[in-house]
Amino acid sequence: MEKKAVQTVESTKDDFLECERWRVFILMMFVGGYFGAFTYSIRGNVFCNAQTGNFVLMAMALGNQEWLHALYFVIPISAYCLGAFISEIAGSQIKRLHLFRWDTLLVLIEIVVVVFLGFLPESAPVQITQVLINLICSMQYNTFRQAQGVPMATTFCTNHIRQVGIAICKAIRHPAQKSSYFHRMWIHLGMLTVFVAGGVLSTYFCNIFLGKAIWLSLIPLLILFIDLLYADLKTEKGRLDQIPRGH
Repeated sequence: MEKKAVQTVESTKDDFLECERWRVFILMMFVGGYFGAFTYSIRGNVFCNAQTGNFVLMAMALGNQEWLHALYFVIPISAYCLGAFISEIAGSQIKRLHLFRWDTLLVLIEIVVVVFLGFLPESAPVQITQVLINLICSMQYNTFRQAQGVPMATTFCTNHIRQVGIAICKAIRHPAQKSSYFHRMWIHLGMLTVFVAGGVLSTYFCNIFLGKAIWLSLIPLLILFIDLLYADLKTEKGRLDQIPRGH
């Protein structure tokens, strides 16, 4: 079964949609790292890419009997939940139009949100940025799930670290297939590297440009949007009904 699963992923790689390609997930990982460093460094020290950290901080506040501070974390947590809800509904509705994919529209939404956030003055409440980043990160996480058959998360790193450990273990247990498992290991390590690179650049540019540093994330987002839109309108126009793997 192990061998068959590995062969299936590799033998059908030409059948994957553009929104499932490695290059798409690499850019999304970079954007995820960029958003994470942006919100934590200059927008309230709150993690918006995922919510485990915020649950821990809320628990700590409750343990210290800081009731109002604990209540504050309900904002990003609720926004993240809403993002998943919206992406589930929007995905099915957009599909009925037969014009483009939800994945493509989501990237456009992220572009609009990033442009808006860059225009916010530094005196604006940080909750505006937090809620919007939570929304788009949640939608991104729920939308982009598998890269060419390999489970992925583009807004945080936990799954990639886990997959590295799994790949190493399976390579040792199944030496005849170790090249395939090591290949997956390097893929996940590459995703982690890209995520960190996004965070490093975000931190650096935030120190220089403050809130307007978020505009630099438009570069990968615009590349993504053009790539996905071209696929929807040209190369994959007849495949709009095909559901990406993992959904």
